[in-house]
Amino acid sequence: MNEMGSGDKALDFIIREMVDTVTNSKDEIFQIGEDSRGEFEKLNKELHEIRKQVTGLINEGDTLEQRVRLSRMRLSEVSKQFQQYSEEEIRKVYEQTHSLQMDLSMTREKEKQLRERRHEIELRLRNLDDTIQRAEALAGKISIVLNYLTEDFKHVSDALESAKEKQEFGLQIIEAQEEERRRLSREIHDGPAQMLANVMLRSDLVERTFNERGINEALSEMKNVRKLVRSALYEVRRIIYDLRPMALDDLGLVPTLKKYLATTEEYNNIKISFTLIGEERRLEGKYEVALFRLIQEAVQNAVKHAEPSVIQVAFEMKPQNTNILIKDDGKGFDPNIKKEKSFGLMGMRERVDMVNGDLNIDSSPGEGTIVTIRIPITS
Repeated sequence: MNEMGSGDKALDFIIREMVDTVTNSKDEIFQIGEDSRGEFEKLNKELHEIRKQVTGLINEGDTLEQRVRLSRMRLSEVSKQFQQYSEEEIRKVYEQTHSLQMDLSMTREKEKQLRERRHEIELRLRNLDDTIQRAEALAGKISIVLNYLTEDFKHVSDALESAKEKQEFGLQIIEAQEEERRRLSREIHDGPAQMLANVMLRSDLVERTFNERGINEALSEMKNVRKLVRSALYEVRRIIYDLRPMALDDLGLVPTLKKYLATTEEYNNIKISFTLIGEERRLEGKYEVALFRLIQEAVQNAVKHAEPSVIQVAFEMKPQNTNILIKDDGKGFDPNIKKEKSFGLMGMRERVDMVNGDLNIDSSPGEGTIVTIRIPITS
């Protein structure tokens, strides 16, 4: 019995040490992200200024080249008919040509140096952006771990009867954490990481395009790079939302839904409407999380698989229950045909069952999809 008590105290001490370590790690990662973001903004401003200077030097160089050509023509004319000009006039024409050539050479050299600095900054910005994204992803994952440690472990000692049960419980949590890390790793690798790698390749192509085919072609290529950046940003935000949107705790379900749907509409170029029926009110945390995740999963399924032009979301709040309808005009599917690894629908059904709700999916090929959910609200 004494051994069991000492084991409990040792485990509690380890838990406290873990909480402190994880908290300090999260703070350090947050500071790394903030420092990187500050440097990113500073370099971005410098890059903007350098681009303006490069444009000015290009225009100045073009003007000087024209003046040099005219001055050389003048010098050639004077050289051929030197008898008609005085020595002073010939000297002035020669000095003017030489001066213009020097100015042109200096301008082109400044332009070259600024281009090199611009390239260095762009490389640094890409590295900083990668650091910021990784810091945000790590902070999100650490928040999950910290939530387990600070919330769930507060009641572990009272809930478990022996050191053996504590050990088994800890192993289950570690397994869940590792599974979440693997999922996030796959999503980041297949999504933002691939996109950012593509952005790096395409951004290098922009400079070569500018040098070889001119500014119009380069601007066209920049538009493609911008699309890739927007897609990567959307994937990062989606992953953060998948972890847990912070606005859900602060603002409540309806404002968070509106923000999420507006963001999804903007980045996917799909019209998404939201209709609230009934009086808006806050619900118990477990219901707000469940309802948000269900709507999020249904909308994401439509965006990823249905290829719709319009998605309609209706949310009805009644005193004793809530009703949800998500409708799209996409390509639809046969609900009776089970697809391998259809984890989205499986997860929705499991989440609905956890809150004693009902889920119905009405769809057929070419006819769109209607998802209806009913959740009873108990106080």
